[in-house]
Amino acid sequence: MTKSELIASLAEKMNCTKKDASKIINATFTAIQETLEKGEKVSVTGFGTFDIRERGEKICINPKTKEKMVCPPCKNPVFHAGRDLKRTINK
Repeated sequence: MTKSELIASLAEKMNCTKKDASKIINATFTAIQETLEKGEKVSVTGFGTFDIRERGEKICINPKTKEKMVCPPCKNPVFHAGRDLKRTINK
């Protein structure tokens, strides 16, 4: 499902315009991003949790030149599915 399909589905279920549904989706994604930027978790009961996982510095190999290089530490967003979501998918 693409973002535009998600917006269309939400508009149909909420009986609102696609423009309003788009604002809701964009506001939700922005709120999640801003919370993760602060280093905080976002928990949606029954659906799942968005969190940040920090990866340390590591040595990588450039596949083209086979040269070793140092990859700097970084933060990666992760999603952990909630119990209700897992149950729904595994029916």
